[in-house]
Parts: sequence; structure tokens; C-alpha cells
Amino acid sequence: MKHWAQLEERGIVWGMQALLKIYLWFGRGVLQIFLYPVVSYYWLINRKGRRASRNYLQRVWAYLPENSLSTGLYGSYLHFISFANAIIDKLAAWSGAITLKDVDHYGREAIQEHASRGQGLLILGSHLGNLEVGRVIAYLGKKVTVNVLVHTKHAEKFNTLLNRYAKPGRMNLLQVTEINSATAMLLQDKIEAGELVVIAADRTPVSGQSRVSRAEFLGKQALFPQGPFILASLLKCPVYTLFCLKRRDRHVIYFDHFSDAVTLPRKQREEALQRYAQDFADRLQQYCLKEPLQWFNFYDFWMDEND
Repeated sequence: MKHWAQLEERGIVWGMQALLKIYLWFGRGVLQIFLYPVVSYYWLINRKGRRASRNYLQRVWAYLPENSLSTGLYGSYLHFISFANAIIDKLAAWSGAITLKDVDHYGREAIQEHASRGQGLLILGSHLGNLEVGRVIAYLGKKVTVNVLVHTKHAEKFNTLLNRYAKPGRMNLLQVTEINSATAMLLQDKIEAGELVVIAADRTPVSGQSRVSRAEFLGKQALFPQGPFILASLLKCPVYTLFCLKRRDRHVIYFDHFSDAVTLPRKQREEALQRYAQDFADRLQQYCLKEPLQWFNFYDFWMDEND
């Protein structure tokens, strides 16, 4: 089974670039007309992505059997359509087309309080919803700098596209393949400067699967990275989760307290890491069930091919 980081972009970047130009010139209504051919092509050539999508949707349906969620090929296609719309929102947010007036917030008061004291935070994100829309948190009261850790081995073209249309702001993409001592020191400086550091906590490390914990997610054990929790223990700062979902055509950002400080006792280190991973998996599942079609991990997350 390929690691998620080995999956190629296929044709999605050129397609998304074309769709973005249509969006900027003619608006979202006209965009929808052109969206379906691009997504249909990507859906048809991505057999593994279709299979992973259906596997995920079937697991969600087991928790929401009364829901009208389709778990077949049509449901998978709708899942890809949702992904394409999220990428357009991602580019729109990066270009400044999505502003505070387009976003609702829950739990932002705690973030504002930390920012007013100049206290940096580590924020755990995911591939649920649209993390880029979270760039508006840089303007919640006192302006703060938001640093998002991203892996770009096979996404360099997409990040180049983001930067091309980026509106000057206070959100930085930090390209990292693994968290080492140099990375930790850099991030410590940012925390001490009162900045926010955002890291996705739902994909295993690019450098291998030696630093992972098993946690139950949607009814089955899956691998979650230990890196975000190890980083939190090194930074010694409060930790929050951030989920940004699109609900009724509005973006909704949810901030939730995760821990005042992540501690990893030497003798119970693995047990503590597993507990933190399970806490995050539970939180992720809670929000996945709110908007099932907005979780965008199109690979074999539960490694069923190895069963």
C-alpha cells in the first residue's frame, strides 16, 4: 500500500487553476457549470481514491443509518465534488475572497484571550473541512500570525498556486517533512512570540510509520501520528483543536480546548501518546459525523488492503 504522501497530484492542479480563474472572473454560479467535467475526469482516473471514499462513507453510514448518505459510486462522486468545492474555497480564502463576514465561529473567545496576553498556541487541525479558511483567525481582535505546517513533497505545484493568488496577510505555510530539533526550535520561537502553530493530526508521518499510535476511528483501529503530541509536549503551551466546516453555504470554525499542556511521562510515554491520539480521533469523529462529505483523506486510511 502506498503511503498517502506518495500519491500523485494527477491533473488536479491545472484543473483547479482553471476553475479558480472562472471563479474570480464570473463568480461561483458560473463556476459550478465547469466544475463537474474537471471532477468527473479526476474521479474516473482515481480508482484507489474512489475505493477509499466508499470505504469511508460506509463506515460513516454505520453511525448514521437514518441518514440519506449514499455509500455507492454516486456517494463517492459527491464526495469528490465536495473536495473540489473545498479546493476552490481554499484558493478563495487564500486570495482574500473569504473574509470574517463569511465565517461563523464557536469558541473563538478563548483564542482571543490567549492572543490578548501574547500567548502562543498549538492548534491541531485535520483534513476535515477547509483549514485554509482558518486564515481569518489572524484577524480575530488582535492580529496574530498563523503558521501552518504542511508537507509538500507532492503538493509543491498546488502550494505555488496558493502563493500566486495569495493576498498579503499573516498566515504562513511552513514546509516540513518531519519534525526534528531544528523544527522544534523554530516553532518554539514562534510560540514565544505569541504566534499560532497549526498542524494536521490525522495523517501518519512522511518519514515512516515508527511514530504512530493506534486509535479507534469510526469503528475500527487506524494509525494516527504521534508527532503533533510530541511537538505539543516540547512547546509547553496550551493546545486547541480547529475544525472548519461548510454548513448551509457558510463557513463555521469550531475551536475546542484540547489540553492546557501535553505531558509525556517517561515511563508511560506510549500510553500517554495513545491516549492523546484517541482523544483527537474521538474529536475528529464527532465533527466528521456533522458533515461526512467534507473529510478529504482519499487513501486507505484503515489499511484494509492489508487485512
